[in-house]
Amino acid sequence: MAVSYMDFTSPTVQFTYDLRNNNTFTKDNRNYINTLSINQLNTLGNVSLLDIFLSTGNVVEPHTHQNASELVYCITGSAVVSLINPFTSKLLNYPIQPGQVANIPQGWWHYEIATVDNTHLLAIFDAPIPEFIGASDMLRLTPASVLAHTYCLNEELVEEALAPITNTVVIGPPANCNNNQVQGAATGNVAHTNQSMQSQFVPSQGKKVYLHRDEQPPYPQYHPVIGNGWNYR
Repeated sequence: MAVSYMDFTSPTVQFTYDLRNNNTFTKDNRNYINTLSINQLNTLGNVSLLDIFLSTGNVVEPHTHQNASELVYCITGSAVVSLINPFTSKLLNYPIQPGQVANIPQGWWHYEIATVDNTHLLAIFDAPIPEFIGASDMLRLTPASVLAHTYCLNEELVEEALAPITNTVVIGPPANCNNNQVQGAATGNVAHTNQSMQSQFVPSQGKKVYLHRDEQPPYPQYHPVIGNGWNYR
């Protein structure tokens, strides 16, 4: 626990809190996140948490917590916690079920995908307020010209592909997404981690996306989607 300067005799001291009173993000009634930080419970030390509810195929978008490590505990359902080890440059996928945990070191790139409905995860942080950098923010705020130049991509296609990302997504796909390829494409890469998931998560059979300059048409059709903004409170 952090050094606390809390006056524990103060009439404002707090020892309990109902997380349902601090909904941080809601996609729909099956996919939402409630948050507990020192802003809600003033006796907390170096700890905070997210109460995460997901249905099948929904993803807590790729992100980092630059100020905290994260321990993900599965309460109900099941999920795959994926992270990139920056020291080995490898993507690691860890399926978790009730009673199991996955740990993400501070600053590591990671995401969580629900593999069944009614998945309930508890994400615990060793910081009083966890900071968040989402992939959606990095993609939408980095100029397409910079991405195209840096990675030798077709700038027009990069701009077209990323144009629908107008806000922080948090839980994807966005609620109004009408791209039929999203569910398979987003989860296909984790199917091999657990035999029971293979029937649910298979690579997309949709059109190939041509982004590199030396690739040729035909190009796929894109559908507009709009994410939802989210800030920790």
